[in-house]
Amino acid sequence: MKLIVTYLIGVIFGVGIAISGMANPAKVLNFFDVFGTWDPSLIFVMGGALVTTFIGYKLVFGRKAPVFEDSFNIPGARVIDAKLVGGSAVFGIGWGISGFCPGGALPALGTGRWEVFAFTAAMIAGIFLAKFFQATAARRASAAT
Repeated sequence: MKLIVTYLIGVIFGVGIAISGMANPAKVLNFFDVFGTWDPSLIFVMGGALVTTFIGYKLVFGRKAPVFEDSFNIPGARVIDAKLVGGSAVFGIGWGISGFCPGGALPALGTGRWEVFAFTAAMIAGIFLAKFFQATAARRASAAT
């Protein structure tokens, strides 16, 4: 049952990304181009997402536990550090350059466009590169102590 619900949530998300235009990098880049060919229509997509998220969080966290798990798995870190700021900056720069974010790129793979595959490959390579650097830094810190 958990896999069926997960699949349905993914389908709904992908259809929403496609309908909203978030899978179209030109639309996303035009949203960022405030002083050029600005397209403010994605403000409504983001507003709808914020309202949905607000309601969803109120409903979900009103329960003792999630439906398919024993407890909520919420990140405990509350510190704004260099890793968070750097990762956010890389995410934003990548989104601004390519017009894709990971959430919009995965459903867009269904379009078959090479740009989506190139972005997804670069994203996966970046994930592995970040893991490598994290492991290397942890080994150095461990060796230093």
